[in-house]
Amino acid sequence: MYERLGGGPAITRIVDNAIANVSADPRINQRFANLGPGLPRNLGDLICLRTGGPCKYTGANMSTAHEGMFIRDDEFDALVEDMAKSLDKSDVPARERDEVLVIFRQMRNAIVGH
Repeated sequence: MYERLGGGPAITRIVDNAIANVSADPRINQRFANLGPGLPRNLGDLICLRTGGPCKYTGANMSTAHEGMFIRDDEFDALVEDMAKSLDKSDVPARERDEVLVIFRQMRNAIVGH
């Protein structure tokens, strides 16, 4: 899927659009306000790895990274919506868009409620 997405440059575009969407989303932007410059790199590496690319993700696992944040279901859903908008803006074809969103949805239990 990494190659079908367009490789590293496409993932960078997707991440840049996702960060812009999340930053503008009043439902969740406060959650991301103080995360710093590592977020784009980690998100890009995570997408790259999970789509079969050559990247190495060095961030914390999702449970550890979100421990103590008590993220709610509606906040997680907002993030997935923002990611979907990013994929659309990045002209990701429907098949690949849906596959990437499945990857994110699979992380729900590791992120929500911890």
